[in-house]
Amino acid sequence: MLKLGSAASLGALSMALAVTAQAQEAPASGADAQQATSPRKGGVADIIVTATKRTESLQDVAVAVNALGSEELDNLGVDTFGDYLDQLPSVTAGGSGPGQSTIYIRGLASTTPNLTTAGVAGLAPNVAMYLDEQPLAQPGRNLDVYAADLERIEVLGGPQGTLFGASSQAGVVRLITNKPSLAGFDASAKLETSFTKGGEASYKGEAMLNFPVTDKLALRVVGFLDDQGGYVDNVAGTRTLEESARFRPEGTVRSNGVPVSASRAGFQSTSDLSGVNFIAADNDPLVQNDFNDTQYAGFRVGALYEFNADWKLTVTHMRQSVESDGVFFADPELDGLDDLEIQRYQDDRLEDDFSNTAWTVEGRLAMLDIVYTGAYTDRQTDQKIDYTDYMFAGQYLPYYICDGSVTYPGDAAPSGTCQAPYANVTSTGSTKVMTHELRVSTPDYEPIRATVGGFFSDLTLKERNDFNYLGSEIAEPFGPFADNYSQPTAWASTREAYPYGTIFRNDIKRTDKQFGIFGEASFDVVPDLLTVTAGARYYNVEVDFTGSANGSFCNSGAAEDANAYGTNISDLYNGDGQYTFINSCNADLRQTFNEGDSVDDIMATGLSEAQAIQVFNALSAPDKAKTDGVILKGTVTLTPVEDVMLYATYSEGFRPGLLNRPGGATNGSGYTVPFELETDEVKNYEIGWKTELFDRQVRFNGSAFYVDISNLQTTIFDPSITNLFFSDNAADARIMGVEGDLTFAPYSVPGLTVAGAFSFLDTKITKVLTPTDDVVKGDELAYAPKFQGNLRVRYEWDLNSNLTAHVMPQMTHSASKYSDIIRINRLKLDSYTTFSATAGIAGDMWSAEIFGENLSDTRAQIAGSFNYDRARITTNRPLTVGMRVKFDY
Repeated sequence: MLKLGSAASLGALSMALAVTAQAQEAPASGADAQQATSPRKGGVADIIVTATKRTESLQDVAVAVNALGSEELDNLGVDTFGDYLDQLPSVTAGGSGPGQSTIYIRGLASTTPNLTTAGVAGLAPNVAMYLDEQPLAQPGRNLDVYAADLERIEVLGGPQGTLFGASSQAGVVRLITNKPSLAGFDASAKLETSFTKGGEASYKGEAMLNFPVTDKLALRVVGFLDDQGGYVDNVAGTRTLEESARFRPEGTVRSNGVPVSASRAGFQSTSDLSGVNFIAADNDPLVQNDFNDTQYAGFRVGALYEFNADWKLTVTHMRQSVESDGVFFADPELDGLDDLEIQRYQDDRLEDDFSNTAWTVEGRLAMLDIVYTGAYTDRQTDQKIDYTDYMFAGQYLPYYICDGSVTYPGDAAPSGTCQAPYANVTSTGSTKVMTHELRVSTPDYEPIRATVGGFFSDLTLKERNDFNYLGSEIAEPFGPFADNYSQPTAWASTREAYPYGTIFRNDIKRTDKQFGIFGEASFDVVPDLLTVTAGARYYNVEVDFTGSANGSFCNSGAAEDANAYGTNISDLYNGDGQYTFINSCNADLRQTFNEGDSVDDIMATGLSEAQAIQVFNALSAPDKAKTDGVILKGTVTLTPVEDVMLYATYSEGFRPGLLNRPGGATNGSGYTVPFELETDEVKNYEIGWKTELFDRQVRFNGSAFYVDISNLQTTIFDPSITNLFFSDNAADARIMGVEGDLTFAPYSVPGLTVAGAFSFLDTKITKVLTPTDDVVKGDELAYAPKFQGNLRVRYEWDLNSNLTAHVMPQMTHSASKYSDIIRINRLKLDSYTTFSATAGIAGDMWSAEIFGENLSDTRAQIAGSFNYDRARITTNRPLTVGMRVKFDY
């Protein structure tokens, strides 16, 4: 079942890391038969991974790798983003529902993604998401790939940039699919139904067919449908603009404990509002129980063609649709999360569709293994978000939906009417990504072996966000609003007038291009004892923005669109040495300036000093965010005895920067929003161990690490600076941690597996780079609980010669964590412990299982945000029980 956000049973998957035959399994059609007829022997089995882009045993890879095979994916009911990330040690995720989460590994996190800027202004991920050989990481939103018919999931902790590139600063998550097989016909089907306490029922189905067409060509087809019932209630409520930040006095203590500073006090916080008629928004038409339904639907088709014994081609095509209603967070001020309630005043919905085609050619030339892989992804998103919460943080909303005598009363007290604060954001996005990688590897058996290659990716993201203030259609503060259009010199997805009620529009095209050359080589200094590995990657990344963040501030009562205020991004970031000032309703001041003009020259045209400084800075704005460089990795591996490996690693990682939409904006107190966000970099120092003890009845793997972080990127929402989200290199930081997993499978009790995993983290901001009191030296990083752990026991036994049975209880725990490093936007999320269990039987070609998740009905606080001065907390699904059956042929 979907356990939105990230850590509902964090680590249970990793507990199962070393369970028998997880990552290298017999074909699915024979798995149950083998289980029912083969005598049980106990002991931990070998796990095969491709974490270093070579096929190796997990115990021989000098990298912190957690691997989970198809059998354990079935055992744990893993299907979606939240499912498989919930179960991994050192992994968390920030976000608020399907298709809206970002992965974090080892506590390397600074913020919770903001839905209304999730794409074009989103930070590049620092964890790479791979589907087979192709990277899927995208700005702001990770693809929520449904885990249908997977061979295994691999999670690599720590920087993996030498082999996996820019987005692998903190680690890599790899989804490895089952490939078409020439071995023979194979088919399977899975069905599941479940019931959630206080929520709706859920249903899912999945089917797979594998069949050889000829002795050289095989096809594999997978289809899935997953209807997940809601469990969050939209309850009745009313709201007026009297609660707006515009009228909030200095010193007001927010619910997260941070008081309102003088610079953020409301413009009219001392005004007498007794003469103002505040009309209430009422959500009664939208009141609904269990309103957050989700459906995943899709298919994947794969084809394998073997040209000869040395060369083969694999092509896959996948389509997936995610449709979601409502929201997956609740308001803790409403019944303390017990009943998971929220008050929403506009329909929330999401449609997230993607198609993906990938191709891989594998072969051998002489002694060299050659792999070329490419992929093309086309993603379309369509979302509507209730934006009414913005009134609690933004001060300008009343201007658009109140009479002018309220917001600009002159010397008189405010009087008149403020309309109901209904607001929403409609967002449409289109992302197209093409990737190519070519790599060559020398034989594994040589004392010196190497992998070298090149990588290129080209991403284009177009996103249009319309901010709709419905009361503006009635208020007309200084007269009717003139039709609003995008900036005439800016790129735009459409040249039509904005819909009535659309006050702001962000219409932006973002392009990200990456090129890399990489290599990694290993040398056996002393065979079977001491190995040295070195790796390097040259990278070149460019990020470009065009478009506009456009408003209608000067359009009330105007005869035509003033094209004033906002940001003409196409003008700001074109590198031509010219800039047109638009931040004034006075048309005479909206002039074009040239590089070489001084602040005094600009002020001579009538601009204020602050305006002139903004223009002067804009004249030197970059045309793109560019970065290039080399990152390194080195590892020393020692194998003192059989089944014991020790390693020490130094590795580097990076995340490219981006351009800020409101670059150059200032708060008048010395802080200016940077035009270009710099690359943040990490240096990782790690020692690790991989052991199999007591005749391979015990597996204990782990690592200890120290991570030095420079120029940590974060996203900031501070209306005292600008009304747009922006990003900055906020701080330097460090992370210290220890993580590990332990599996015990005794020969004396065949069928018994006891497994656990743990993660200890100590994170700290060591230096503040952003000139603000909201980032504090010594604070913890976001989504970095000090401890996460789990324990799981699975026991299987034979009922007779044809039937086996199993039981599997498990427990997970997470300590408390913070949602952000920006104190005004930060929530503390409580610790939690959850329990689950399964029990079932299996025959030669079928299995049936009952399961219970979140048996203690705990509200595990997985993620949260405080962006609009209101706590919004995403929890796990309440107590859920169900049944699943599987058929294999």
